[in-house]
Amino acid sequence: MGRLLTLSLLGIALALLGERLLALRNRLKASREVESVDLPNCHLIKGIEAGSEDIDILPNGLAFFSVGLKCPGLHSFAPDKPGGILMMDLKEENPRALELRISRGFNLASFNPHGISTFIDNDNTVYLFVVNHPEFKNTVEIFKFEEEENSLLHLKTIKHELLPSVNDIIAVGPAHFYATNDHYFSDPFLKYLETYLNLHWTNVVYYSPDEVKVVAEGFDSANGINISPDKKSPKEGPQSASSLNPHTEHSQSQSTWYIYVADILAHEIHVLEKHPNMNLTQLKVLKLDTLVDNLSIDPSSGDILVGCHPNGQKLFVYDPNNPPSSEVLRIQNILSEKPTVTTVYANNGSVLQGSSVASVYDRKLLIGTLYHRALYCQL
Repeated sequence: MGRLLTLSLLGIALALLGERLLALRNRLKASREVESVDLPNCHLIKGIEAGSEDIDILPNGLAFFSVGLKCPGLHSFAPDKPGGILMMDLKEENPRALELRISRGFNLASFNPHGISTFIDNDNTVYLFVVNHPEFKNTVEIFKFEEEENSLLHLKTIKHELLPSVNDIIAVGPAHFYATNDHYFSDPFLKYLETYLNLHWTNVVYYSPDEVKVVAEGFDSANGINISPDKKSPKEGPQSASSLNPHTEHSQSQSTWYIYVADILAHEIHVLEKHPNMNLTQLKVLKLDTLVDNLSIDPSSGDILVGCHPNGQKLFVYDPNNPPSSEVLRIQNILSEKPTVTTVYANNGSVLQGSSVASVYDRKLLIGTLYHRALYCQL
């Protein structure tokens, strides 16, 4: 009887593990391949060789790149080189990527930047928020951008128990932001277990100097985050360059703001309404057939550009002979009953591997990757 019970329990455990493994393969889109969708006027950006996980563009055409991200278990083409922040002036005829100097006192050796977001204050001060993983820990760094010196002045490091596994960030004030946690746990083994078991414990956190709180939860793996544009009052207050719009907790604008959150392993984009107390209420979910990473806003149309991973298994189990592919989607009218989803760019990895972000400015498209190159295209 005891042996029978043991065998029964073992069988149940193996069946559960098999079911979870099959579910994980489905969440990773492990069998998906893409057909190429090419753009005619593109070239790889010189100086970006080991990833440009996130990109944010100021209203004046200055683009910031977060480069050199390293994560446990993730491939890297430059495992011993610290990360950095690069800048490109898209108003130039032949723009180049230049690394920004960072002020003394900041630990450059352990700099491991992830998601980024810019914020323009009423006095035109530009703040750059950077998700950082020094020694695989989790912090948010706030810098002041000094354009004349092409440098970043480090102002503040933020750590908090509600920010255990930060992925992306959208600034809504000089020291205020929403951030996504892509895992509930910070321990690497527990992260893997959490993903395997599909616990849906990840969340969105609002941070200010006065209040820190979870404002949305229940995501499989919350990833990219951004905020809707406001076409009615673009000059009423401080701006986030991610959406070119005023949005602070003290804004007097009566417009409705929406927060967009990418749930990468659920293949979804969540639309949430932002309230005056900074809480969020979910309005709708857009389901897609790809792993959605970072979200950017086209300032001319309000469309959402999405950097996507068609096949997550190739991304996480790197094979140079069968590299991860890239995909960029444009989403129009996301608040409508039937948003329009268009493939802007797709590649099987022969040119660009593991696209994570796409940002546009004045018909110039930038596509970044998790750990590979970056692409510049004239549309």
